[in-house]
Amino acid sequence: MTPEEVDRYSRHLTLNIIGEQGQQRLLQSHVLVVGLGGLGSPVAMYLAAAGVGQLTFADFDTVELSNLQRQIAHTTERVGELKTHSARDACLAINPDVKIDVIDYGLESEDLAKLVPSCSAVADCSDNFPTRFAVNASCVEHKVPLITGAAIRFDGQITVVRSDKPDTPCYRCLYANGNNDTAETCEQTGILGPVVGLIGCMQALEIIKVLCNIGDDLSGRMLLFDGLGMEFNEIGLRKSADCPVCNS
Repeated sequence: MTPEEVDRYSRHLTLNIIGEQGQQRLLQSHVLVVGLGGLGSPVAMYLAAAGVGQLTFADFDTVELSNLQRQIAHTTERVGELKTHSARDACLAINPDVKIDVIDYGLESEDLAKLVPSCSAVADCSDNFPTRFAVNASCVEHKVPLITGAAIRFDGQITVVRSDKPDTPCYRCLYANGNNDTAETCEQTGILGPVVGLIGCMQALEIIKVLCNIGDDLSGRMLLFDGLGMEFNEIGLRKSADCPVCNS
């Protein structure tokens, strides 16, 4: 590591469980972030700050004024810009040494098939089931860890899919018996900014743990957050025998 890197990541290096070996793993990692909104903003910024060497941002949307209440990677001056470009600017301002690629269109299965195998992990920060299901299917096929989160109103949830490990459930296992292809949106129901920010921060934490191979990730578990009650609850997840993805 260069003297500048030692200085920049000194607080990681002080953590015995990460140290220089863990930081090197981060520097050599590649993470795909799907969606650069309320979840994707803190995910992207914390991963860049942590020194994840390569990031790919995928989003086709542009920054709107109504986004700024929660999507902290974007600014008033960048309203109208593509979210991927705005988030890239925010992350490079934090850490100019990170390599950031952008994809400014909706990802299809063919795109995921080319991109996901090159990734160390994938962060699903999207807001719709078709995208979540497509990303999950590709991560399962290529055995790439998937960290997926969601938030609405005052509530959030997060889980980790580890198809690189045996007998672990995937995201589609939650919906194996139904075709739940619609989801409420923040525009329809509202969202409190810190709630989506908290879930995004937890996604970034889980990604770093997976990349550094430390701690216990949320594979096989879903963490639920109730912002009004300030309560966390956890439910166990099981691999579904009827799952059309991981049991196909």
